[in-house]
Amino acid sequence: MGEQPVSESTPPVVPSFSMRGRVFRRGDTPASNGNIANIITVVRIFMAPVFIWLLLLDNGEMGPIRYIAAALFIIAIVTDAVDGHLARGRNLITNVGIILDPIADKVLTGGALVALSILGELPWWITILILVREFGITIYRFAVLSKVVVPASRGGKLKTVLQAVAIALFLVPLFTVLGSWVLWLNWSVMAIAVVLTVYTGIEYLWLAWRHTRASKPVTTTPGV
Repeated sequence: MGEQPVSESTPPVVPSFSMRGRVFRRGDTPASNGNIANIITVVRIFMAPVFIWLLLLDNGEMGPIRYIAAALFIIAIVTDAVDGHLARGRNLITNVGIILDPIADKVLTGGALVALSILGELPWWITILILVREFGITIYRFAVLSKVVVPASRGGKLKTVLQAVAIALFLVPLFTVLGSWVLWLNWSVMAIAVVLTVYTGIEYLWLAWRHTRASKPVTTTPGV
């Protein structure tokens, strides 16, 4: 969601774990791998298992624990936008951050989908479809990163937002307060997110094939 910019001219992403460099301040000198943006990303990764544990602990009872789990998910999603803004705005982009950011996103959203399916609140076919698309494209993107980088589409960024909103709506049991009509809203947003997920996955593979054949330099901000 808040993935950091790379270009086709960027060498293969081989992470360097040096902690020397800038941590927070803006500048043109090398940024530390321990900079504030990467720290927030790592915190998001550690928040994911806690959120999943709380969600499963509630066991679909829609009690206080469910609200705490939902709040953790929403906070984690917000931190995704924060670390991306800091990395770009303060030039704190590092190869480690480029690798960790999408991993954090996939662990968070993937864990949420799996947990919802375990609880019987979301069909497994939806979870499997989204996970195959997300992890498949991520693995493929890193596999060809040294050769070609496909520009992020608006659809890909919108897909990411819709997935987060759809999951958040499922996590927060608003229907217990506002009525069953909220369930229609939940499923409508999830349906749109699923359709866009499939569409942008096909679009990405098509664009990747075109760029591979053309072998032209491409500058991009990954957001698939």
